[in-house]
Amino acid sequence: TVWTKVLDHTPLSLNSRVWGIKSSSYSHSLPNVCALQQVTGTKKKYFSTCRNWYKRSICGKNTVVVYECCPGYMKLEGTKGCTAVAPIDHVYGTLGFVKATTTQRYAEVSKLRKEIEGKGAFTLFAPSNDAWDELDPAQRSALENNVNIELYNALHYHMVNHRVLTKDMKNGMTVSSMYNEEGLHFNHYPNGVVTVNCVRILNANQLATNGVVHVIDRVIKAVGNTIKDHLELNEDLSSFSAIALASNVMDKLGEPGQYTLFAPTNDAFDKMNPDYLENIMEDPAVVKALVNYHLLKSVQCAEAIMVGFMYETAEGSSIEIGCDGDSLTVNGIKMVLKKDIVATNGVIHLIDQMLIPDSAKEVKSLLETSQSTFSSKLSELGLAESLGPKTEYTLLAPFNNAFTSEVMSMDTNTLRLILENHILKTKMKLSELYNEQTLETIAGKLLRVFIYRTAVCIENTCMVRGSKEGSNGMLHSVRSLIKPPEKTIYELLIADGRFKKFLSLMETAGLYDLLKQEGSYTVFAPTDDAFVDLSKEDMALLKSDLTVLRNILLYHFSNGTFINGGLEGGVTNLLKTFQGKNLQVKSVDSSIHVNSVDVPHSDLMATNGVIHIVKNVLYPGDLPVGRQDLLILLRKLIKYIQIKFVSGFSYTEIPLTFIITRVIERDSTKVTRVIEGNPTQTKVTRVIEGNPTQTKVTRVIEGNPTQTKVTRVIEGNPTQTKVTRVIEGQPSITKFGIRDKTYKQNTKGERS
Repeated sequence: TVWTKVLDHTPLSLNSRVWGIKSSSYSHSLPNVCALQQVTGTKKKYFSTCRNWYKRSICGKNTVVVYECCPGYMKLEGTKGCTAVAPIDHVYGTLGFVKATTTQRYAEVSKLRKEIEGKGAFTLFAPSNDAWDELDPAQRSALENNVNIELYNALHYHMVNHRVLTKDMKNGMTVSSMYNEEGLHFNHYPNGVVTVNCVRILNANQLATNGVVHVIDRVIKAVGNTIKDHLELNEDLSSFSAIALASNVMDKLGEPGQYTLFAPTNDAFDKMNPDYLENIMEDPAVVKALVNYHLLKSVQCAEAIMVGFMYETAEGSSIEIGCDGDSLTVNGIKMVLKKDIVATNGVIHLIDQMLIPDSAKEVKSLLETSQSTFSSKLSELGLAESLGPKTEYTLLAPFNNAFTSEVMSMDTNTLRLILENHILKTKMKLSELYNEQTLETIAGKLLRVFIYRTAVCIENTCMVRGSKEGSNGMLHSVRSLIKPPEKTIYELLIADGRFKKFLSLMETAGLYDLLKQEGSYTVFAPTDDAFVDLSKEDMALLKSDLTVLRNILLYHFSNGTFINGGLEGGVTNLLKTFQGKNLQVKSVDSSIHVNSVDVPHSDLMATNGVIHIVKNVLYPGDLPVGRQDLLILLRKLIKYIQIKFVSGFSYTEIPLTFIITRVIERDSTKVTRVIEGNPTQTKVTRVIEGNPTQTKVTRVIEGNPTQTKVTRVIEGNPTQTKVTRVIEGQPSITKFGIRDKTYKQNTKGERS
């Protein structure tokens, strides 16, 4: 088929036979025809393979598709396509075949011709005619004025003494040239571009009898210095060199490697705020981050950039490198003054402004225009003043649409209290958060963290991708204002007033404590409207069997707090209930549906979980009923599913192991009273006339005396008894204490 022919790569060719480019019928049936894209208004051509079709645009400029014979083939008069195999010749003759006639002429005048016509295996990187024309006139004149030495050496630097095809040119590989064995540095990019010393190969793998010719788009310049050498030699880079030294990055730039440095000139430093530069120089970590943000751990030659792409910097974050016409761009801005200064360990691009990473900025300055209302309110309410450059904190920044007219009409104190919830006392990275974690705000309030499969949420709001780390903290973007709860699920349901029947059933079932106790629960709470079709007799019947009632009620509860923003959209989220069966929950267009029942109001946050309000009683679709009277009742109550009747079916009794009972034990402390001094024995006797029924009680008090007796003699049947103890001496003060211990104990008797 046509498309299988696309994969028919010529082994010695950079480009493929593009038979099947759908945009052109011309090449569908023409043999050995290759497609090229030529940038409009220029002579630049890009051989397009099945891997690197640039969609008719390169660096923002339109391209036209042109067709040429694939390498090694030529047109034959009277036939369509390229049906003839081109004759193979020596390297010198091949130069004429690929139209590198200026290089061919220079080989002639420099006495190189005999060498490249003779025996051997050579690789020649031949500059195109346009490449020689674009060479600096002074440099070209110097070469032409000294053809036997300068031009000859220059051509030798374009040669290797063995055959090297593009498939052999691995990214980052260096081979020795034929001029003093000085290195040629190859880079092979995913988009198909191959460069040598950052010079792009235009027409590759033109085989010769004694080697191979690659046509290139510029004259190759010799490379001898490292990036560090260039920084030290270029006075216009002295400011950057100074901070590179201060950050201990400079030595790395003198070592072997594969780097790209976007080096800001001294003028770029002059554009910076002096106060900012002074502040960052006080923090070595920030200085190092600033320098490393200008450094990539890969070689990115300008000629390999066709479209914008993200690259990771040595600092850890990424920058976008792209192109706009002939200009290289960084983060979408034209700032490159000079590109492709090749070093032995990479390449330098000179830029006219500093690149500032988030890690070298204050957290406040990381706020985007979409969060400008939050930023302005922090200043208006006096909260920004406490967020200094050396104060560590985390901002939970809502977007502008979170500030509704209702919010903006709040009084100053109320709004300040709300915004305090968006400032944490410490720096908290996203990677440090875990489920049920609590985070303290600057006002001392604790916010709960909820971790879901596709979301990280704090209380009632969820984070948006794109957290940023500043020099003094973190910035996390959130969808809405944070409202920490102050009431339990029980207190919210009581205060609402629409859940009297649900609460009554919970009380009858012995489940009240589940609404009140500490923990993290999700409840789908049915309003009184859900029970509107039940008579008093029906309610009495429902309350009469606790096993049935608990099975129904506990199907509305799940362990854990599941808010709307934490539910994965477009799929069914299964929440296991205390009853044992799963609830099927979907989040569609910011609304929740549970078991196909609409949830009109969600995310009513409580200190022990969250409430989602429903107007139906929920029931497992696969749970049958075994009693006729109960079936009739449930069909009145639950109408969105058809409940099945299975004779003899009985509900499983659910152990209430999740109900927490408080057990208080008293630890008594025994205190011995020591009476100092030399007390005398004192006997107090009360005599009551009558017939005594009890005789005496003796109490012994330890101390310095060996024994002290108090004898009570009771005679008769008195109505009142008074005993007085008299102790002489100087007794010391004595204390007696009782301490309570509180345990959480479930119904199994397990303590925590």
